[in-house]
Amino acid sequence: MARNILILGASYGSLLATKLLMAGHNVTLVCRRKTADLINRDGTEVRIKLRDEAVHRAIFSRDLPGKLDATTPQDVDLSRYDLVGLAMQEPQYTNHTIRVLMIKIATAGLPCLSIMNMPPLPYLKRIPALAKMDLDEAYTNASVWERFKPGLVTLCSPDPQAFRPPEEAANVLHVGLPTNFKAAAFEDDKHNKLLRELEAGIDAVTLDGKDVPVKLKVFDSLFVPLAKWSMLLTGNYRCITPHESQSIRDAVHGDLKLSQSIYEHVDGIARRLGADPVDQVPFEKYAKAAESLLKPSSAARAVASGAPFIERVDLLVKLVSDQLGASSAEIDRTVQTVDQKLNEKIVAGGSGSE
Repeated sequence: MARNILILGASYGSLLATKLLMAGHNVTLVCRRKTADLINRDGTEVRIKLRDEAVHRAIFSRDLPGKLDATTPQDVDLSRYDLVGLAMQEPQYTNHTIRVLMIKIATAGLPCLSIMNMPPLPYLKRIPALAKMDLDEAYTNASVWERFKPGLVTLCSPDPQAFRPPEEAANVLHVGLPTNFKAAAFEDDKHNKLLRELEAGIDAVTLDGKDVPVKLKVFDSLFVPLAKWSMLLTGNYRCITPHESQSIRDAVHGDLKLSQSIYEHVDGIARRLGADPVDQVPFEKYAKAAESLLKPSSAARAVASGAPFIERVDLLVKLVSDQLGASSAEIDRTVQTVDQKLNEKIVAGGSGSE
């Protein structure tokens, strides 16, 4: 049966959308009017490399069995949808029209699957060790999440690496590392049945008889998506330096011993919260994958382009570590560097310069 999925965010969200369309489901992408008009006219293009192929395939939404459309936040009709995907950067949810839509989503009681690096606060409240921690400081505006019931929000680790090529139109996405989306289960069996239905449909998709990478994998454990924290703190946020941004590869492999110590510290924090070691990704596997990540992270690119706010998983992990009595000087240093760079951009913007 075709499901109707609403995805907030047409950039990274178009990757999950394409996989759902290939499985025969219908997707609406929520974005700005200009981007919505482009997608409604031309569809989307996602470039992905199949196993043992040297060149990326271009997958066009108009050629897929599912139907794709795009709309602005104020024009969404929530009665159409079975599931909401949250694929915007966390600061974007503070936009007025997005906040209004989020209030409507919470009121409607629709299950929400987040594919943000920054876990929504209601999801964290499902983890007993985090439920009473003060973590609001890590969010651009924590009140965005206050109406959501924790059991209706789950987290899907956005492990696949993808970006919009700067020279291309806004409906094009290039997948650099085609790993899997790893989703934790909802509280309600009815919503988990839907998730596993989507998982099975995506898993069955082929292209010219070949398997298509980037699956949706559903896990009972709430901690599987938190394995991404170690990667983010070891690589992504350390792309941000006091000077020029560096690639994820250079952040990780510039001092491999230091990187491993950061990675293992964050893994240890997750285990203190209740994660099982089997929920986590070995450092060696991550370091190997990082060898092919030759660009700065999206967080580093956002800072370099002058963004006043970015997702702050670095600060979230620091707050959790501090409240567990397990602070890390290296994580503190990363948070300080990110704070400094963001403050520089705010001061520069206020003075009329870049």
